[in-house]
Amino acid sequence: MGPSSLQEREPGKESKEEMESYHCLLQAGSQLENTLQQVTVPLSMKEVGGYIEKQVAYLSGGRGEDSSVIITLPECSAFTDIPEEALAKVFTYLTLIPRTRQPGVKFIIILDRRLDTWASIKTALARIAASFPGNLHLVLVLRPTSFFHRTVTDIGFRFSQDDFMLKMPVVMLSSVTDLLRYIDENQLTSEFGGTLDYCHSDWIVLRTAIEGFAVTVKDIAQMLQGFGTELAETELPDEGKAIEHLLETHTEKYRKLKDAIRSVSKEGRHLLSSLETTGKEDDSQWDVKLDWETVQRLLVQLRDMESAFDGFFEKHHLKLHQYLQLLRYEQSFQEMNLCLEHLMSQEKELSINVNTLAQTEQMLKKLDTLESNAQELMARAQIIILHGHQLSAGHHYAMALIMQRCNELRHHCDTLSVALKTKHSLLLQTHQLLLCLEQAQSWCDNGAYMLANQLVDRFHNKEGAQAALKDIEKFLEEAPSLLSSGFEILAIEYEAVITPDLQAQIRKTFEKHAVMQQMIQNRQASLRKLADKHVRPIQLVAPRPENPPRSKSPLFSPKHGDGLKFTFDISLPGKKASRKSPNPRKIEVIHDYQESRSCVSYSLDGDDSPDLLKRHVMRELIETERIYVEELLSVLLGYRAEMDNPALSGLLPPILRSKKDILFGNMPEIYNFHSRVFLQDLEGCLEAPEGVGVRFLEQKENFQMYECYCQNKPRSDALWKQFSDCSFFQECQRKLEHKLGLDSYLLKPVQRLTKYQLLLKELLKYSANSEGTSELQGALAAMLDLLKSVNDSMHQIAITGYEGDICELGRVLMQGSFSVWISHKRGATRMKELARFKPMQRHLFLYERALLLCKRREEHGDGSDKTPSYSFKHCLKMTAVGITENVKGDVKKFEIWYSGREEVYVVQAPTVEVKMAWLNELRRILTNQQKLLRDEAYQHGQMTEHMQLSPPLTESKQQRTSVSSEDTESGRSSPDPQPHSPKHQHNRRSWPGAHHTADICEGLEEWSGGRDAFQPSDTEEEGLVQLSPGRYRVFTDCPQNGPDSITIKCGDVIQLQFEDNRGRWLVKNLSRRQEGFIAAVSLQLIIGDSGREQSCRLGDPGNLKVRKLSSP
Repeated sequence: MGPSSLQEREPGKESKEEMESYHCLLQAGSQLENTLQQVTVPLSMKEVGGYIEKQVAYLSGGRGEDSSVIITLPECSAFTDIPEEALAKVFTYLTLIPRTRQPGVKFIIILDRRLDTWASIKTALARIAASFPGNLHLVLVLRPTSFFHRTVTDIGFRFSQDDFMLKMPVVMLSSVTDLLRYIDENQLTSEFGGTLDYCHSDWIVLRTAIEGFAVTVKDIAQMLQGFGTELAETELPDEGKAIEHLLETHTEKYRKLKDAIRSVSKEGRHLLSSLETTGKEDDSQWDVKLDWETVQRLLVQLRDMESAFDGFFEKHHLKLHQYLQLLRYEQSFQEMNLCLEHLMSQEKELSINVNTLAQTEQMLKKLDTLESNAQELMARAQIIILHGHQLSAGHHYAMALIMQRCNELRHHCDTLSVALKTKHSLLLQTHQLLLCLEQAQSWCDNGAYMLANQLVDRFHNKEGAQAALKDIEKFLEEAPSLLSSGFEILAIEYEAVITPDLQAQIRKTFEKHAVMQQMIQNRQASLRKLADKHVRPIQLVAPRPENPPRSKSPLFSPKHGDGLKFTFDISLPGKKASRKSPNPRKIEVIHDYQESRSCVSYSLDGDDSPDLLKRHVMRELIETERIYVEELLSVLLGYRAEMDNPALSGLLPPILRSKKDILFGNMPEIYNFHSRVFLQDLEGCLEAPEGVGVRFLEQKENFQMYECYCQNKPRSDALWKQFSDCSFFQECQRKLEHKLGLDSYLLKPVQRLTKYQLLLKELLKYSANSEGTSELQGALAAMLDLLKSVNDSMHQIAITGYEGDICELGRVLMQGSFSVWISHKRGATRMKELARFKPMQRHLFLYERALLLCKRREEHGDGSDKTPSYSFKHCLKMTAVGITENVKGDVKKFEIWYSGREEVYVVQAPTVEVKMAWLNELRRILTNQQKLLRDEAYQHGQMTEHMQLSPPLTESKQQRTSVSSEDTESGRSSPDPQPHSPKHQHNRRSWPGAHHTADICEGLEEWSGGRDAFQPSDTEEEGLVQLSPGRYRVFTDCPQNGPDSITIKCGDVIQLQFEDNRGRWLVKNLSRRQEGFIAAVSLQLIIGDSGREQSCRLGDPGNLKVRKLSSP
């Protein structure tokens, strides 16, 4: 059992818990990702380049009014050299840091230009106005300190003030003291006379560390999510080593991730410690507090994600480990199951139908060995069962499957143990019976020896006779108790083990005992007369055996096959014994030890009698029929009737409401027939299986409803394929508790139809030469014919392009694919498409009234739903068709010609058997047409001289020979180079009153022969015979060529019984006592000319290679 089937047994609870853990992991990862987006800056310090390190601008951490963030632009001689794009990135980076934490924050820029000029100030203000991305609240400019530059600045600013004020509020400050009016000194750095502690290099290190930590956390989160997804989507292999490798790989990755998480957590804690130290030194630095909160938040969410991942990995790892346990347990179970099945097969093969003590003791020894092996195997099975209980106790996710396996093993062990004990008991009982029978037979033999060995001189006096009587009475007291029971009581006591052979032995033993009792009674009567009367001594004649020794030689052993007889004479008391007496009184004891052979032939087939096997098959037929009826009823009530249920109308697509008859076909009609009629018919045959053939034949017409069902099946399958996922069907299946879907139950009628012929074959197998065999054969032929008819009709519905009513052509008789060459003849010109051109592939449909030639098209559909279609090409009316059976050069070819050879179709069959089957059917149709024409002629009194259907033998042979050899070989398609010549018209037979009479007769002349228009052709070109039931002797070997076939050797005598619709004959090999089906072509090859023996045109019978022995 592979991983897919094992995972299907996984309980929903375990799967749900694992999925919940996976969702928790994804949720934690999503939260961490959102936090990273909130607290991290889209730009990194690396992207800004080295301008932050050059201190072009910086965030000191100071705040102005309304908590505006202060950005300082210190004195920088290279400010004008900074590219616009780089300056914009610097402003964007510096403004994003506070904006990420506090959206909508305002900014104050301190532009320190105390050592610069008005031109530089003007340029800087213009660049700030153009590049600053944030909400600029105020620009504080420290103007130059030198008198000249300050004066120029004041003048320039006065004239440009309106331009700058429109873009941003600018305040020109004369000194640092003026700056304190706008910003508190504790929010200014020391260079502006403030007390705020700021180190630019430390700030860069801190920002780099925070950004690096955020990136690392993001990478870890992505790795955790990716690994979790990989675990969730991993397909479990079906090999233990692969699972172990998977466990090792996952564990190694998990350890590496845990190490990475610990490293990141350590880095975050170190960063927190640094931020805490900085915050304690200066409580006024608000940005340090925010950074601390950001790092702390990231650490907490990383721990949450780590915890969620640990939970998910733990559950997945446990599931994988339990799956490995389950796979190993399943392998152990399968191995043990195979061993138990092998042992059970050995137990079944061990026959208890034994007839001798030696066989019984041999079987007991084998059974003891088998029981010893079974005990060892069942001990191992108990270990596997115990292991299964341990897995279940450990809350294994597949507890139900494991317990099921344990129960199966326990059931197999119990079944095997009971079977072995039963067979042991029966064998012991058989051994006891055979031992008793042997003792009884030995007692009878000893009695015969005792009577024969009683000394003659003891009969001379009264005392001797009395002593002999006492010996006899003592011997009778030692008689086995078995002989006092009686045959009926013994049969009842040993009913479980008695076979026909044992029954015969018991009957022989009691017959032997009866003879022995009669002998003893006769001897006792004689001895009592001697003991009661005083008679003078008489001379007794000793037993006749020529060898005087009385030892228990093999005289009465079973080796004397034809029975053994010993005789001794007793002179009557009171009479004078005379040696010359011509009629001495004799007592004759006969022992028949001939072994019974009644069961030898059947023992080859099985241990039960054919009648019992027939009842088994009949019981199976009835039981499966009941199940079939119940399944049909469940489909009709659970699906079809529910389509009208208002409670389920919301689940049913509206288009399906009117498609009931398409989806289910005529299943209600099939159910009514089987439940009300056919099941009762079969149940009536339970005790008389020989009558089931009659029941099938009586209901033959009713079975035609299956043809309608099968023709509708493609439409039903297409409809099911379209709506198979509909919740309506799923709900119905759940209510019915069906393991299989509706499509499986819609296939039941087709499967049942094929099952009937298999069961009928089994019944026929055990019904040889018994009552009802012919009816069973007829029933089997009818069912096989129905299957063929259904198959043909399924192909027929795929024909496209035929404009007429196809039903007018009659019933489909045969269909199949062939290679076809066509030759047309129009006046003096002929268009040949025979051997010189590639053949056309055509699918032929033979109807009762026409032959259709179609072209098979590409199959439509995907996979197993592909269905062929047949495009119509030609239609040949059977009233204008003729055939030539053999085309020289290829035994698989034959000709079909139309309208007096205006069109000739050379057809090549895939096999000779297919060719012969088609020719047989074509002959039958044309023969029936000929009969109808002849009957019509008789009815109208139009019998004329030209209706002589059989021309002279020599002339007919010459004509047929020229057609089948020379003409065909040379490419000519007509039987005569001058078809309209008077000679030709004279040789051709004609049917008056029919269309194309001469053409039809010419066609029939090709295959009908001699003096009887309905006998097969015996032309020189055709070495095949027309088969008929009867006995034949075979002149060549025929190897077995199929499961139903038999082997036939040269010289065997066979009997042909009947031909089925597949062109096979049921053949009984009388020489080998075998029976099976053989193709007609094979029979024609091994029988040769035997079929012509009844013809008056045969040559010397001595030249025949085979002789037809009899006809039924």
